[in-house]
Amino acid sequence: MAAIGGGRRANVAHASTPQAYGPPAPEWEVAQWFNRDTPLTLADLRGQVVMLHAFQMLCPACVRLATPQAQQVHEQFGGQGLTVVGLHTVFEHHEAMRPVSLEAYIHENRLRFAIGVDQPDGHGGLPRTMRTYGMQGTPTLILIDRQGRVRQHSFGHVPDLALGAALGTLLAEG
Repeated sequence: MAAIGGGRRANVAHASTPQAYGPPAPEWEVAQWFNRDTPLTLADLRGQVVMLHAFQMLCPACVRLATPQAQQVHEQFGGQGLTVVGLHTVFEHHEAMRPVSLEAYIHENRLRFAIGVDQPDGHGGLPRTMRTYGMQGTPTLILIDRQGRVRQHSFGHVPDLALGAALGTLLAEG
């Protein structure tokens, strides 16, 4: 798990299970997309449950646990009312984690879900989407319901059973 220092936190829920109602999910700011021909917005996904997987390719917990879990969720639930979106949000080791390295990482790990590169802030600080969502580090899991509300915001790896229960709850809401 990779954690960051200070930074402004958004008003989003931090929970291990979905809360009844949450704030509207802010739009993400992405510099480049992988596994997509066109940009992907939250408006495009309205009516779908969205699992936003924020990661760094040099984060050990992301590599071992969270990113394989995101791929598995994509394979198991993709096309069934759920969309997995990856967000490569780089707040450390900037030189090692350029898009060309991410492209190789995606290929080698056979990741098939859409992955966006979080827009840098231009001043060496936290990337824009990471800051907007108040993320503490990577991996971060954010679940967004069909109405576009943040229902779960978890820093660190979420165990498979807990994630499955949370997804089941959101998918059953129809």
